[in-house]
Amino acid sequence: MKNRYLLVAALTFTMVGFAQKDEIKDAEKAMKDGDAASAKTAIEAASGTIASADEKLQAQYYFTRGKIYSDLAKKGDNDAFEKAATSFKKVIEIEDKSGKKKYSDETNQYMASLTADLVNSAVTDNGNSKFKEAAEKLYMSYTLSPRDTSYLYYAAGSAVNGGHYEMALDYYNKLQELGYDGSGVVYKATNAATGEVEEMEKMQRDLMVKSGSYTNPLDERTPSKKAEIVKNTALIYTQLGQDEKALEAYKAARVNDPEDVNLILNEANLYFNQGNKDKFKELMAEAIALAPDNPDLHYNVGVISMEQGNFEDARESYKKAIAIDPKYTNAYLNLSTTYVNEGNEMIDEMNSLGNSKADIAKYDELKEKKDSLFKQGAEVLEEALKTNPSNENIMTQLKNIYGAMGDNENFMRIKKMMGE
Repeated sequence: MKNRYLLVAALTFTMVGFAQKDEIKDAEKAMKDGDAASAKTAIEAASGTIASADEKLQAQYYFTRGKIYSDLAKKGDNDAFEKAATSFKKVIEIEDKSGKKKYSDETNQYMASLTADLVNSAVTDNGNSKFKEAAEKLYMSYTLSPRDTSYLYYAAGSAVNGGHYEMALDYYNKLQELGYDGSGVVYKATNAATGEVEEMEKMQRDLMVKSGSYTNPLDERTPSKKAEIVKNTALIYTQLGQDEKALEAYKAARVNDPEDVNLILNEANLYFNQGNKDKFKELMAEAIALAPDNPDLHYNVGVISMEQGNFEDARESYKKAIAIDPKYTNAYLNLSTTYVNEGNEMIDEMNSLGNSKADIAKYDELKEKKDSLFKQGAEVLEEALKTNPSNENIMTQLKNIYGAMGDNENFMRIKKMMGE
């Protein structure tokens, strides 16, 4: 009796195997006829029992399934990409395990073609602002071709562009775990017919140059992307409100690239947003030491010094910015404001004095100092008008200073310049 049950079980298993083969054959036939929809229906009919099939039949099933979904993906079915990729990877996994490589070579070719289709589709998605879809396709391309780590890098970039920060963070962390560098060499040559510089593979470039159709071969190194990746990781942590992790990322990035001014500025801005303005100024000083001819750096230090009430340091920074860029309007305006603000402090003190002889003497002293400060503020803006003669902000602030000074002649002159 026991043997009879075993025989029935064996027969049942054999019948299932035949059914799977028939379904796979039906799917293959439909594919040859160009009927992808019927092929899909046939192959999915075998999906429920394929796990019980032998390795040879499983490899055939996943190879056929991969081809079907790859074809559907080419025809615009975006959901088919993942199913095709999963199927092809399953073929490689099964045949690597069994050691029988019947479908592996063809599968690798299909995977390369699918990768190209994914990348092209991701480019289209990016162009249509479908950044999440693009990121997912580029990441899938990376999983199909793990040696092409640049796909993972571009996937992170697409995720950032779409504001999908946690997805981007996952990709950037993977890149750092892989030790991704991103540097390389771009091979270029000048088209002799058009005069345009073109990029191409090294072998093709060298052959074209030898043929005489291209000239001026150029090997152009592309820089490492390590610092950029860490910087973007830090920015994402900041965006997610994880400031301490962001600071750790900046410090790690600066170890790799201590002279990257942008890294210093991003770290400085993080401290600024935390309210640590002393640390901000310290880092800005480091940045200025590396890029002394950058007027924005001096200007930003001036802003913080002015906020802290340190007018002398602020003026020094603004003057340096103006020396580098004589048309730096905001630097002129803020430099003038340091004199006006200090003058206003004199007014507050003057208003607090009494009517004693000593208070009256102090009042006159403070008034003289206040007038001198306002005058200096006006002189800064008069100088600014020489390089920015029609700037309304400069004229408005200058008019207000002359009004506060009681200088009616200059007040009316500026009003006339403004067309009032």
